[in-house]
Amino acid sequence: MDEDAFDDYDRELELALFREYRDVVAQFQYVVETERRFYLANEVNVVRRDTENDFYFEISMKDVWVWDIYRADRFVKSVRVLTFKDVNVEELQRREFELPDELSLDGK
Repeated sequence: MDEDAFDDYDRELELALFREYRDVVAQFQYVVETERRFYLANEVNVVRRDTENDFYFEISMKDVWVWDIYRADRFVKSVRVLTFKDVNVEELQRREFELPDELSLDGK
């Protein structure tokens, strides 16, 4: 596979992932961002765990969609993440999600 074909393939995967996100985001209550991944979830619990010299976060999520371009199945029953880095949890508004026109990919 030449480099241009690989770039085209990768762009198509990214576009498909974005469209899937757009289609499923309204089904979830929370957006969770870690240094490695982006999640949509309906239940989120973040606990700070202290160690002798440091601390980390334990994030537990249920009913999850994982933003990962190479996963075959992005819907997961539960996810547990341990991280020393920042965690961002946002509660989504319970309304129909609409992308701004300038972000629309197909004129919706």
